[in-house]
Amino acid sequence: MTLPGRKAPAGASGVRRWVVTIVASVLALVLTLVVISLSAGSSLPRTSLQDYLPVRVTGLGKLSSSEHADGNTSGTAIGEESLRGGREPAVEQNGQVGDVSSGEPSPVTETIESKEPDPAASGDTASTPDEDSSNDEPQKAEQGELLIQFPGTCNLYQGKWVLDSAGPLYTNNSCPIITQMQNCQGNGRPDKEYENWRWKPEECVLPRFDAWKFLELMRGKTLAFVGDSVARNQMESLVCLLWQVDVPQNRGNKRMHKWLFKSTSTTIARVWSSWLVHRSNEAVGIAPKGIDKVFLDIPDETFMEFLPRFDVLVLSSGHWFAKRSAYVLNGNVVGGQLWWPRQAGKMQMNNVDAFGVSVETCLTAVATNPNFTGLAIVRTWSPDHYEGGAWNTGGSCTGKVKPLDEVVRNGFTDVMYGKQVEGFRKAVKNAGQHGSRLKLMDITEPFAFRADGHPGPYRSPDPNKKTQRGPDGKPPPQDCLHWCMPGPVDTWNEMLLEIIRTEFEKNRS
Repeated sequence: MTLPGRKAPAGASGVRRWVVTIVASVLALVLTLVVISLSAGSSLPRTSLQDYLPVRVTGLGKLSSSEHADGNTSGTAIGEESLRGGREPAVEQNGQVGDVSSGEPSPVTETIESKEPDPAASGDTASTPDEDSSNDEPQKAEQGELLIQFPGTCNLYQGKWVLDSAGPLYTNNSCPIITQMQNCQGNGRPDKEYENWRWKPEECVLPRFDAWKFLELMRGKTLAFVGDSVARNQMESLVCLLWQVDVPQNRGNKRMHKWLFKSTSTTIARVWSSWLVHRSNEAVGIAPKGIDKVFLDIPDETFMEFLPRFDVLVLSSGHWFAKRSAYVLNGNVVGGQLWWPRQAGKMQMNNVDAFGVSVETCLTAVATNPNFTGLAIVRTWSPDHYEGGAWNTGGSCTGKVKPLDEVVRNGFTDVMYGKQVEGFRKAVKNAGQHGSRLKLMDITEPFAFRADGHPGPYRSPDPNKKTQRGPDGKPPPQDCLHWCMPGPVDTWNEMLLEIIRTEFEKNRS
């Protein structure tokens, strides 16, 4: 018998050689199968295809694996622009990274506290984390751990958005302090359904905001928001909700905005702090004068000096770490964003890691301050919804009129959220017995669905503003970071009220 494609050797010796060859081949095949079998049963780390796929949210509040593996595997940049197809990182010129100007204004300019535009979440360009840190798995707030931080035993942050026919508790006409760029209805937005969705936790009920209950809980007390323009967004939402039952008096100044509700002597304050840590424009080491120096190990004195006056403190930050700046730690310049001298070699710290250190520094200082006996609540990263680019490179959220059914994970949001949670955990540990003063209000995941809640192109009352894509397909300038008022941001204050109520009741018992 002859194998297909082969000729039988002639003669007895040829037959013997042919038989030997066949036997050797069979033995080799058997040995190969044995080795493969042993390898499959070894103690090598178990992985599956899904371990390498980016995770996305499907449905409302549920996770599933993505169908495509588009994650960053290079171990380099995890900047928001690079993940979203935004413009490339600015190139180094004359020894430092140059900022690329788009000619478009930022979605919001803080007119009192800062002359520099407040950045959108995407920032100016991609960050470039060091290779040894960018491969680390971002810290995540585990449900079991965070239940300790949540009211009672209910996870307020796992649930879904449901349509509520009752509508919002105020309108853009019944609250006169809404920043114009967040006054979506006043700026001509044609749809209103985004105002009518409420967050429904799976395990409990999140009550509608009760203004009188809030004022009674905070009778004679002061609640302060500290952070950037997104913190201002939440503060204005809270003041608008309370305004419907008690018109406040403006007692603020440039250093601290304050609203006094005389019925209960309750004060709502806001202090601007871009990074929550110390900032200076003066030259430090290799960083010249004029560039923002962010001192990662020194808390921001602009709000720390007021700390003893606050009974409840709501802290938030992060978006300014996309701005051009240099990072200082222990007196040394260790990194930067959109700036780094070529001759200085490799950076020790990128903007993502710097954010984590700043969170730990600020929260540790707050919790261990002997003159602060109040409650400090950290509002987690507020997700933006720019699609197809950043705020200044054609990103858009136009046409979103209801919560998303499916949310593709945003790499930059995830890594910044992870660093924030990591910094929170470290601060709780650093504070020891005072760590219980720190609470986490984890809004990031629920609000990943609310692409409909941003002003989009409706940023001004200008009747001639562009709200649709042009003939070239490019969208008009828009804000997909801040939140319409009224709108989803009001839910933050429903969650805030529940945290305060639970903590105050626990302290009384």
